[in-house]
Amino acid sequence: MRQLGLIHTAHVLVPIFADLARRHLPDWETFNIVDDSLLRNTIRAGKLEPPTSRRLAQHVWSAADAGADAVLVTCSSMGPAVDAATALSPVRLFRIDDAMAAAALEAGSRIAVLATLSTTLGPTRDLIERKARAAGLSATVAHSVCAGAFEALQRGDRDRHDAIVLAELRKAAATADVVVLAQASMARVLDSLPADEIKVPVLSSPELGMKNLAQALQAGIEAA
Repeated sequence: MRQLGLIHTAHVLVPIFADLARRHLPDWETFNIVDDSLLRNTIRAGKLEPPTSRRLAQHVWSAADAGADAVLVTCSSMGPAVDAATALSPVRLFRIDDAMAAAALEAGSRIAVLATLSTTLGPTRDLIERKARAAGLSATVAHSVCAGAFEALQRGDRDRHDAIVLAELRKAAATADVVVLAQASMARVLDSLPADEIKVPVLSSPELGMKNLAQALQAGIEAA
């Protein structure tokens, strides 16, 4: 079986992507590399620094050495590091939020991006704006941090995290064509959202990212 290496910056993402891989890539085996220091150092510095980008690239090479035929980085804060490593990667390399950014532009021109970390907000917003320019599209990207949500999740208070994100989501949806949840860890709040409460699309990266990955990998196999 072909192997997919998953690089995470939080242990909580491992079961989420294991389930998605079983559904979207049933013929692939997966393995995980988890390094929470990548995100911790980025939060401490307030930005993604070159040493962290280099370490992310080293994890990509380690995954390839371990037998990965493709690698997915599941943390949006690492997006610029993924872009930098792609050209030299020994295997196909994917960032989790690429498909989400494309879907946001298809959904409308008024896009609201929510994150629980400012270090994730910037890369996601920049990705959407870059894709808009490349496609010749006009898009307005509003953005806000769900203050206190990340800290609540770190304490294990998932209910508090979800309540903060949902409150920001409701406000953003009032003036946007589409709302983007910038972090994979935020996707869980959609499960507690009452049906039909939000009238605009709400996008999260895990499902869209894995669907995009599965399609790209299948296309590559068929073309080989």
